[in-house]
This record gives sequence, structure tokens and C-alpha cells, in this order.
Amino acid sequence: MSFWQKLKKRDIDGIGGLVTVVVQDEGDGEVLMVAYADENALSKTIETGLAHYYSTSRKKLWLKGESSGNTQKVSEILLDCDGDALIYRVSQKTAACHMGYKSCFFRKVDGKNLKVVCDRIFDPKSVYKK
Repeated sequence: MSFWQKLKKRDIDGIGGLVTVVVQDEGDGEVLMVAYADENALSKTIETGLAHYYSTSRKKLWLKGESSGNTQKVSEILLDCDGDALIYRVSQKTAACHMGYKSCFFRKVDGKNLKVVCDRIFDPKSVYKK
């Protein structure tokens, strides 16, 4: 039985066979983002050393940084005790968040409001020209 077959997969947005991936900075341990992987994305990640995911919005394989250049070099992959989630420990180039922040978790719940708790690293309008 292969490693992939041992994982517990979930249906996300009507797409089956996905595993949750928590992405963590290998240097400071900060959680950068949460994404999903299918079998192909995990295989590509292991094969290339660069983080690949299954994009639920685009419904296809996604190399992190293919548009922005903000790639993630994976140094370690960990599996949780239930077999339904992975951690990719990565070296992040520039920023993980498409909104220009190092982490997708750049807002803090402050009472009933949200407060931005870090500086934007890049301008997404200049990176994602549409």
C-alpha cells in the first residue's frame, strides 16, 4: 500500500480525494497558509521539492509561485496522527499570501473587528496583472 493510499482524504467544495496541508515557515515556525493536495500535487511536491497544491478555485494542479514567483521549497513533510492532514515545512520566497503578506494569517480578531498585524511585503496589483 502506498503512502497516499494510507491517507484519509476529504471532499472539499465537491472535489474528492484531497488532504489538508498546513504550510509552516521552516525558520520561525510561523503558519503561512492552508491549502489542499491531491495525489498528483503530493507526488509533484516530493519529486521536485517545490510545493504543489490542488487549487479548489481553479480546479487544477497549482505550483505555488507559478504566477508570482513566490515559491516554497519544501524541507520536510509531516503527517498528523489521524492521517488526514500534512504539514509542509518550507523556505518561502518573499511571501505566501496573494494579498502581499508573509502569511495568509495577517489579521487578528480584535473584539468584533479584524486588525492587520503585519506589514504588506509586496503590492499584489503589480504582481498579478490581469
